[in-house]
Amino acid sequence: MIAVTDVEMRGFLDGCHTKKFAAKDFLSCEGMVPQEIFFILKGLIRVVIHDPSGNEHCIHFALENQFIADYSSFILQQPALYALQALEPAEVVVLPRPSIEWGYAHLAQGDKMGRLIAEYYFIYQDHRIRDSYARTPKQRYEAIAQVFPKLHNRVPQRMI
Repeated sequence: MIAVTDVEMRGFLDGCHTKKFAAKDFLSCEGMVPQEIFFILKGLIRVVIHDPSGNEHCIHFALENQFIADYSSFILQQPALYALQALEPAEVVVLPRPSIEWGYAHLAQGDKMGRLIAEYYFIYQDHRIRDSYARTPKQRYEAIAQVFPKLHNRVPQRMI
């Protein structure tokens, strides 16, 4: 996303670490204030939310080479509405808040990286809202299949 020198990358990654999760493990839970963002090296993560009746809804998936977090709660420092759950064994890079702040302050293009991630997330959410009103369920399924190839082989149909 940005140009980073070896020195910058080492400085940024000094505060990060990798972590493995088994299938069904939670990376983060509802009600907790998120203090980290995850970059998925291996595995499939789902985003879960519960409605007021307690019914569970899978609202998003994230695969290898994607960032995942309850971004709004992370930014606002409010309790998360979403839980992040591994659907298969996963390995992630954990980016704690201090490392992200270090990146903004010390990477030559750190602010640009933050802006690009925010723009990507905004566009993704905008498309989801638009598609929920403007597309049929079949069209939404086909769109998911384009974004997440072979997802139907990795998760139960009921989650899609």
